[in-house]
Amino acid sequence: MAIPVRHSEDLGKLVRQLRTEQGLLQIDLAGLAGTGNRFIVDLERGKPTLQLQKVLDVLDLMGLEVVVRRKGGIRHGE
Repeated sequence: MAIPVRHSEDLGKLVRQLRTEQGLLQIDLAGLAGTGNRFIVDLERGKPTLQLQKVLDVLDLMGLEVVVRRKGGIRHGE
C-alpha cells in the first residue's frame, strides 16, 4: 500500500482508518504507543505541530513506515 501524504490531515485520516480497521479505540492505541489519548486525537485531526518522533513511533506500531521519495517516483541516484 503506497498512499501519498502531503498534508498532516492526510496522515490523520490514514491513521484513523487503519486504527478502526484494526479494531482499536483511540485510547487503546494511545496505551499501546505510550502516549496520551490527546496525542492520538490530535494526530487523527491532522494537527501539524505534533512531535515527529512520536508520530513515527505510532506509525511503526501500526505496521506502517514512512518512505520519502521524489515526486513522480524518480528516486535519488537513479
